Amino acid sequence: MIRHLTPADYKTMPWANGKGVTVEMLKLEENGQLLWRLSRASVVENGDFSLFPGIERNLTVITGPGFDLVGDGLHLPAKPLIPVAFAGDTPVRAEAVTTPSDDFNVMTARKLPRPDVAVITGTTQLPGRDTVAIFALQTGEINGTVVGRYDLVLTDEPVSLVGQMIAVRLFR
Repeated sequence: MIRHLTPADYKTMPWANGKGVTVEMLKLEENGQLLWRLSRASVVENGDFSLFPGIERNLTVITGPGFDLVGDGLHLPAKPLIPVAFAGDTPVRAEAVTTPSDDFNVMTARKLPRPDVAVITGTTQLPGRDTVAIFALQTGEINGTVVGRYDLVLTDEPVSLVGQMIAVRLFR
């Protein structure tokens, strides 16, 4: 199975804390409970992140200089193209925001194994044993098919990637 989504397929919604918007690309729920969600958002100022009890988060800055995630006993640099994982129910704030940064977000239910998130540049082969979401950071190719910037491809088949992309191995 290969499913190709473009920005026209995504849904824009306000943040849970009301201080911004999220572009939701894909969400999977089971019995009304979130299993995983892929989204994109902009961090434009210092401020609190929304709390998501029972959810593990992974954030990758995709444009801009990044910022720091700061909480009680927690200080994680969110730098460009370096995935950062943190618990969704831990209060964190974005600090040291100097200019806007866009980020790619993966949220997964804590009962699931944590996803593998990797930034890939160049040509790469991925095996087809698990569900993989591939988010294109620029125009590239997946199995010879052109994908545009911010397209998302979901697959459980082996794939060949060319370009700069974020690959997320998801579990159920």
